[in-house]
Amino acid sequence: MTAATTIELQTAPADATTVPVTRKRHINWALKAVLPIAAILLNGLLLFILVSASLSAGEGHIVITIATAGAFLICIAVIMVLAVSVRRPMMELQDKIARLSLGDMDVSVSFANRNDEIGDLGRDFNDMVAQLKASREEIQRLHQTQMSRAEHFATLGELAAGLAHEIRNPLAGIAGVIEIVSRDLPPNSPARSVIKDAKEEAMQINRILTDLLETARPKPPSFQVKDLGSTAEHAVLFARQQAVTKRIMIELEKGENIPPIDHDPNQINQVLLNLLLNAIQAMEKPGSIFITLRRDKDAVLITVADQGRGIPPENLPNIFRPFFTTKGHGTGLGLSLARRIVESHGGTITVRSQVGKGTQFVLRLPIARNGASSS
Repeated sequence: MTAATTIELQTAPADATTVPVTRKRHINWALKAVLPIAAILLNGLLLFILVSASLSAGEGHIVITIATAGAFLICIAVIMVLAVSVRRPMMELQDKIARLSLGDMDVSVSFANRNDEIGDLGRDFNDMVAQLKASREEIQRLHQTQMSRAEHFATLGELAAGLAHEIRNPLAGIAGVIEIVSRDLPPNSPARSVIKDAKEEAMQINRILTDLLETARPKPPSFQVKDLGSTAEHAVLFARQQAVTKRIMIELEKGENIPPIDHDPNQINQVLLNLLLNAIQAMEKPGSIFITLRRDKDAVLITVADQGRGIPPENLPNIFRPFFTTKGHGTGLGLSLARRIVESHGGTITVRSQVGKGTQFVLRLPIARNGASSS
């Protein structure tokens, strides 16, 4: 029979305060150990009584008295041995566990040097505490490292945003001057090709600065419950204009039972358009790009698959890193921005690729935010 009780355990050295720990009261271990011994001794006493019955009254009483005293002494000796060898280590272990639960990683038990099962238990406990302490120190070190990196990147983001803003203003003036100069040039002037290249480079710089600003100062999504298929159709419509010259077909397939989902149509359109344009650039010969939408429990999966040259395995871990690119042009920020946008929607983006056969991106977007269910 058990009952709830509050037992105060010593959880620190003698000069520290005690901490109350609520535990269930159990049958005392000593009583459990002594009961079988007492039963054996009682049976022995009954046997002595039966034997002494055949003796005279005086001799029988003497035998019973000696047997009772011997049984009592044996019980006392057993209890003392168990108290020293079992109870004391268990009480110490209980105390150290209570201190460990309060965050004290410097605890250790003193009976770990015993050469028996109790010693094995003590050594295992000390090893466990040492491993916990090492793991805790490693977690704290990693946390400090991540915090330092976060502060470092935040500073770099502010610096990049300010620098991009300062560059865009004079760049707009330069682009305007180039436009004016190009109007005054004769139609057959050889400088027109140079002006055209200068205008394209200015536009490229502007795109880089725009992506850099979006990376440094990301805009929060403007969530709306809308048809994700319409968002995908808008991205496909624009991408087809870029693919027609390369004789690349873009096929859109929408599955059944896809409800309107909570998303920012502009940002998801930006993600899909970026993936489609990357797919077009990866295809060196005519082929098809497949974009499919299907429901998967409480989310919608958007797959963008191409038949391009694929991504080498050594580059796959880096494709979502800012400024990583294997192209001769581009900012290397497109996929980084795409992942940030998808994650801000509570979703994920993964990639599979095989060199020479193509690449497949899979976006997983939840149907409803904040754990709300949707039918």
